[in-house]
Amino acid sequence: MAEPVLGAAGLTRRFGGLTACDDVAIALRRGELHALLGPNGAGKSTLINLLSGDLRPSSGSIRFKGTEIAAMAPDRRSRLGIGRSYQKTNIFPAFTVFENARLAAQSRRPRPLALALDAARDPDSRRRAQRGLELAGLDEHVERQAGALSHGEQRQLEIAMVLATEPEVLLLDEPLAGMGAEESVRMVALLKRLSSEHAILLVEHDMDAVFALADVITVMVNGQVLESGPPAQIRASVDVQRAYLGQDGD
Repeated sequence: MAEPVLGAAGLTRRFGGLTACDDVAIALRRGELHALLGPNGAGKSTLINLLSGDLRPSSGSIRFKGTEIAAMAPDRRSRLGIGRSYQKTNIFPAFTVFENARLAAQSRRPRPLALALDAARDPDSRRRAQRGLELAGLDEHVERQAGALSHGEQRQLEIAMVLATEPEVLLLDEPLAGMGAEESVRMVALLKRLSSEHAILLVEHDMDAVFALADVITVMVNGQVLESGPPAQIRASVDVQRAYLGQDGD
């Protein structure tokens, strides 16, 4: 089995007397889509925030390609190759689709060089932006105003912005939220394409999408990992059926 690109062990986060993540271990590998399931309050978004650096752990280890990054700021993690999206769409609605992607790509320029260049003409940022839009399936919409896109297209744009930073790891928090059936089909196809070249952690409530996409599923309950394994194992697990799917085992 390939070594994880991003992994955590003993990861714990406390908020006063509440333990939102409790001794969590997870491993994300290139070419693998790892889905994270659990009821509301299970600790899923907290775990993504810990991996991205938006939260600091109370204890535990986070390693990127073998390097400890638990104390590293989110911008440094992003430059290492960890990209993330959020539950709420996070774009610049007044700018064009291309400008949104270019601004994300520009964040990868060394600061002294960025000051010396006309940012809008920087060929490297434009290349990264174009590639991110192509990967996300938005290359035919580059001149459209971002705010005029449909909800599903805006979610695609957010992923394109992440891809413009050329990450190795994608942390995706409910990318299908609020989508209609046709938009969901497009997003599932996009995630399937991306999973071949990236290590992906997907938090999603659409169970059909999760079981169609995931190579590995981790189920969390009350801040702890209940079970982790391939989809067939999770689907057959009596513990998961009782705790998450609301079913009783035989």
